[in-house]
Amino acid sequence: MEIPFWWIIIAAVLAVIITAVATFFIVKKIFEKQMEKNPPINPAMIRALYTSMGRKPSESQIKNVMRSVQKHKK
Repeated sequence: MEIPFWWIIIAAVLAVIITAVATFFIVKKIFEKQMEKNPPINPAMIRALYTSMGRKPSESQIKNVMRSVQKHKK
């Protein structure tokens, strides 16, 4: 009983596709966890940014910037 060559090719292509899809979802989940643990921007960073520009930020300015970042993140 010999397996046709085209069956081997189809099986190999399916294996590559399934592996690629599984890898995508695994990496996506890991990346999302990393972003939750280490957010790209926080209020201390915003204060430092304002201070480096020579301004003293008010709490409402910081909250507005954080709200804007959260709104555009999704």
